[in-house]
Amino acid sequence: METIRIKDEYIRLGQALKLAGLVGSGVDAKMVIQDGLVKVNGETEYQRGKKLHDKDVVTYEGESFQVETCL
Repeated sequence: METIRIKDEYIRLGQALKLAGLVGSGVDAKMVIQDGLVKVNGETEYQRGKKLHDKDVVTYEGESFQVETCL
């Protein structure tokens, strides 16, 4: 599982998918999230603006990453 490190308290789901390289743009992120293809901590998430915090795990197309906060 990959880790993405953030310097803030949270990152929004759409931004995290782009940062992890799983989608190419915000529009792509919006589409895959609205289609119910993204899971956060094992639950399907439909909100692109969902705030992800330290230790949250995101899964999309069989690939997963964990958010790590470096404050």
